[in-house]
Amino acid sequence: MRSGLDKYSNLTQRIIVAILGIIIIIGAIIYSQWTYILVFSFITLISILEFYKLTGLDGMLPLKYWGAFSALLLVIISFLSETGFINSKYYFLILPIATCTFFIKLYSKRDAKPFTNIAFTFLGILYIGVPFALLNIIAFHFGEYSYQIVLGILLLIWASDTGAYFAGSRFGRTKLFLRVSPKKTWEGLIGGAVLTFIISLALSHFFEILPVWKWLVIGGIMVIGGTYGDLVESLFKRSIEIKDSGRILPGHGGFLDRFDGLLLAIPFIVAFLKLS
Repeated sequence: MRSGLDKYSNLTQRIIVAILGIIIIIGAIIYSQWTYILVFSFITLISILEFYKLTGLDGMLPLKYWGAFSALLLVIISFLSETGFINSKYYFLILPIATCTFFIKLYSKRDAKPFTNIAFTFLGILYIGVPFALLNIIAFHFGEYSYQIVLGILLLIWASDTGAYFAGSRFGRTKLFLRVSPKKTWEGLIGGAVLTFIISLALSHFFEILPVWKWLVIGGIMVIGGTYGDLVESLFKRSIEIKDSGRILPGHGGFLDRFDGLLLAIPFIVAFLKLS
């Protein structure tokens, strides 16, 4: 069945889906901590299921539902711990639940490479579940929920992507990483970086929760982490010879395609905020 957006060009589809997605995500982040965790739990779930589906295309048999449950539980425990609704000791629940992966695979008779598939199950949790769990630490950086830093991070990654897309389309000549992503160029990277730092300066004016130098550092992390995140996912997709991680977002591909840069940037941002 064709999507109602199929009649539009790829760029128009990207714009329509981007506007709708931005409205939903920003609205959820600003409205309350509960709508924030609801939308990011959904993103976590869809992203990790996409990841496991892609590994399945390469012949792997990860425990996709158990892995998704484990990642989602990690995100929820992280959130409830940061809000103070539960004690941080409940993090220890993740250890026996993750260990059950070995027990479940023990009874899988059709699995020719059980330990390889166990590894991919854990990789999904590490690659997707852990960053989104760490995002909760950012959201409660000052002891209570504040949407400003999370919203700022999203605006910066969108600025980086948007600047890189349009600068690369218009001026792109010099290949950035030809072996992995033939379309990415240094001109696109520079365009994304310029727009990102402009938005960083604007954020420091409107969101005084962080000083200007911290917004600029976070902007730099988003440019570097976002670029590498996209390259890492491109490497993953090229290894299984596909173009997009999914088709759920017309003009954009899948959820992994949209949040790949965020996944690798979040751990660096958490470390920076905690150590600075």
